[in-house]
Amino acid sequence: MSKVCLRKTLRAGVGIVKGWSNVGRMCDMDTERASAELRIGELSRRVGVSEYVLRAWESRYGLLKPARSPGGYRLYSEDDQSRVRRMQAHLADGLAAAQAARAAIADEPAGQIARAGADARSRADLVDSAEALRRALDEMDEPSAQAVLDRLFTDFTVESVLRDVLLPYLHDLGQRWEHGAVSVGQEHFASHVVAGRMAGLARGWGNGRGPRALLACPPGELHEMALMTFGIVLNRNGWRVGYLGANTPMLDLIQVASDIRPSLVVLAASTPERFAAVVPDLVLLAGIATLALAGEGATENLADETGARLITQDPVTAAQQLAGSISPAQ
Repeated sequence: MSKVCLRKTLRAGVGIVKGWSNVGRMCDMDTERASAELRIGELSRRVGVSEYVLRAWESRYGLLKPARSPGGYRLYSEDDQSRVRRMQAHLADGLAAAQAARAAIADEPAGQIARAGADARSRADLVDSAEALRRALDEMDEPSAQAVLDRLFTDFTVESVLRDVLLPYLHDLGQRWEHGAVSVGQEHFASHVVAGRMAGLARGWGNGRGPRALLACPPGELHEMALMTFGIVLNRNGWRVGYLGANTPMLDLIQVASDIRPSLVVLAASTPERFAAVVPDLVLLAGIATLALAGEGATENLADETGARLITQDPVTAAQQLAGSISPAQ
């Protein structure tokens, strides 16, 4: 959300946002087996990568090296987790998935890998996938849309897919809906497919030991996809997320904030009227925790009046910046 982007994406229809010796090798393997205690679901939650993508990285690139439990289940180690995080970093640096996997396994900085033209190819692949996703959703072809989403989350970081594909798509979808270029049925179908995938990314985002954020939309506000994106990225930066979602009564929000004392409360609204009706409640919230306001309804005057921060970036960038700028309240 440049502010305009957050505003626009919060506007559209329902649910969218308008080497070693042999001995050394054996010792290493024994150590990794001894620490292999994570089921794939827990590994997925910790790294913010879907189980489908983790299995793809394991089978295609040999990124993961699971041990087997007595019952036959794959168990993953902290070393597996570290390799996944290195691969995520290489992907974010512009490497293609196969290159990123080789770098993560070799534990080499991305700059040591030959990568002439990698950024351009990566960007072209992202654009092509985004267009394929649009076609599939417009045609209400869920299997094809899910296949494109699987490829996107395999080959690119979650942040890239959210910021560079899904939010722009939702913004475009909202504009086309407003101009009658897509039907209500197409808009609802597409938004529900995207919302379902994002809900999967949000699974378990309240777990952990990091600072806690409480996210909500004020009464009457139904557009929550940008807020959900913010929460997903904040969680991937170590925060725990309490998500109340759309149309949250202010008394309930204040009660929850008073009970759990979060480090951050974020409210998003698409129109100034949503905030104007609850200004005294916003002032009260700002006295309980750091309050941030986002969406078209959020203005500098409103932030000054209520003692809140104003979110002006896209939700991915905003979450990444806020994650490191707010001290935990507890």
